[in-house]
Amino acid sequence: MPKKTVFVQASLKENFRVDCQAGTHTMVIDQPQAGGGNNDGPSPLDYILMALAGCIATIGRIVAKQRRIDLKGIEVEVEGDLNTDFLMGTTDEGRPGFTEFRVNVTVDAPISDKEKEEFIHEVDRRCPISDNIVNDSKIVFNVK
Repeated sequence: MPKKTVFVQASLKENFRVDCQAGTHTMVIDQPQAGGGNNDGPSPLDYILMALAGCIATIGRIVAKQRRIDLKGIEVEVEGDLNTDFLMGTTDEGRPGFTEFRVNVTVDAPISDKEKEEFIHEVDRRCPISDNIVNDSKIVFNVK
């Protein structure tokens, strides 16, 4: 089974700003000003939603090419619900992660609604981000 390792690096800066490096790309993670940040970039919560949306669109392109579907475009909207009291430490009830994701997908292709639904189910089945959200993935911490 082929294996690919993906690597990113992140450094906490002033307040809640985190500078991230992924290959040659630099991203900023921050919190809104109301949450104590400078609003220099999306929050980690925004990034997981963006990662899911981006993965659906990307895998959609791959599946469309493989199936020879004339895909003009995919629009993806993702929203999720979470218990902010748990992540802030004011309760031990529940969990800190999203409890539900809602993904609205518009597929611009000359296929039927039923075929679009089947297409998106295949995309979701092959999306690594969907897989990581739905299934348990081990996290190993090495603290220095």
